[in-house]
Amino acid sequence: MSLAILTCRAQLGVAAPSVTIEVFLSGGLPTFAIVGLAETAVRESKDRVRGAIMSSNFKFPQQRITVNLGPADMRKSGGRYDLGIALGILVASGQVPGELLSLSEFYGELSLSGDLRPVPGILPAAIQASKCDRSMIVAEENAGEAALSSTRVYAAGSLLEVTAHLAGKQKLRQAEFVENPQSDVGVEDLRDVRGQAQARRALEIAAAGGHNILLSGPPGAGKSMLARRLPGILPPLNYDEAIETAAVNSVLGIPFDSSRWRQRSFRAPHHTASAAALVGGGSDPRPGEISRAHNGVLFLDELPEFSRHVLNVLREPLETGEITISRVERQADFPARFQLVGAMNPCPCGYLGDPKSDCTCSAERVKAYRAKISGPLLDRIDIQLSMQRPAKECLRADAPPGEATSVVARRVLAVRNVQMLRSGVCNAELDGDRMEACCILSGSAWELLDQAMDRFVMSARAHRRVRRVARTIADLAGEKNISADHIGEALGLRGLNP
Repeated sequence: MSLAILTCRAQLGVAAPSVTIEVFLSGGLPTFAIVGLAETAVRESKDRVRGAIMSSNFKFPQQRITVNLGPADMRKSGGRYDLGIALGILVASGQVPGELLSLSEFYGELSLSGDLRPVPGILPAAIQASKCDRSMIVAEENAGEAALSSTRVYAAGSLLEVTAHLAGKQKLRQAEFVENPQSDVGVEDLRDVRGQAQARRALEIAAAGGHNILLSGPPGAGKSMLARRLPGILPPLNYDEAIETAAVNSVLGIPFDSSRWRQRSFRAPHHTASAAALVGGGSDPRPGEISRAHNGVLFLDELPEFSRHVLNVLREPLETGEITISRVERQADFPARFQLVGAMNPCPCGYLGDPKSDCTCSAERVKAYRAKISGPLLDRIDIQLSMQRPAKECLRADAPPGEATSVVARRVLAVRNVQMLRSGVCNAELDGDRMEACCILSGSAWELLDQAMDRFVMSARAHRRVRRVARTIADLAGEKNISADHIGEALGLRGLNP
């Protein structure tokens, strides 16, 4: 009787709980059984492992082989356990020494030829392996991603290379993360936007404070154009934010790109997207668009065209910055702290309030169109701006361009640095004592805000959000306290509120 014990990790949301792989060889009729709540892809590993061992010129034991994946009450899925199972069989049968097994974690799907294939979700596993002070042996394609968080990552191309490493014959290459210069390919420049001074100002305020923004205007006013230029003026991700974002992409199996990993994501799902597509779902929960936009921008164009039910699922993530997906057999948590940018027409035909075009919509149609966006969702959007078409003089070839993205981005970065030093979070996330300490209003500012509360019947949430926006406006002006002018501008930026 022989026993080999190895360590791997499962994938559960962006968590990576430990899984112990126990391989036991005993006498009896030759059988190969995998126990421990293994799903189909794991059970099918029996054939992959047998083929890989024999293709690597090892002997497949003609004994009773039992593989236990513990804990037994946690579902195991995917091909990530193939390498660990194969090594366990080789160690238990005495063909490979097992002294180094307890120091490492093993990840990789095996081909029938013995080659090692990459698996999704390697970064969350690397984060936990680093905390446990274990090295990792992974496929070549996973090595760069795993090296983001773990300093001892070894890249292997095949089962044969891993066995040579364990036997001390030939060491595997130790992967190192080298951060390439960040690429700005695909970043659109704000100078392309002609006119729209108020909208550009609103976009800068939204970027500086991390505020949600809704743009309303006729077709061709530049709403989508402005929204797509927001990521370019946002500060680059810091290391912790970049790791969080990369972990979500890792779970989805998106290839890691070291030249773009500090760029903020920009997600723009179509208005036909379902609630599950937006927040995530499935029997094996996977992240949706709001998690893919974590630490970045979620752009919802033609906002009223989305299902009302779909829009309402955004309400909790907008407040908490995370989403919990619960199914009968499992539950997964995903990060979802995104900046919401919405764009819409003022009515179904798009020309309500346009001085140069007549609106053909009845009052009932306009009311039904706007009712698709619930009051509680609007309440969570800090900046709600009505736009008009740019003047024709701004569109001439000889008209002066607006400020470039690089210029605005420097101002935004300077203001964000002030916020981080002051409270450790951007202004949109201020709450409790931090908000009271940072959002100090003058007497006249309080009076103006009190009048607005009575006139517009603002909720307590809207009251806090106006103060946060005013704090950002004061920061852009270099002011320590919030004045009535700052409150006035913040109120003006909620022009769509009832």
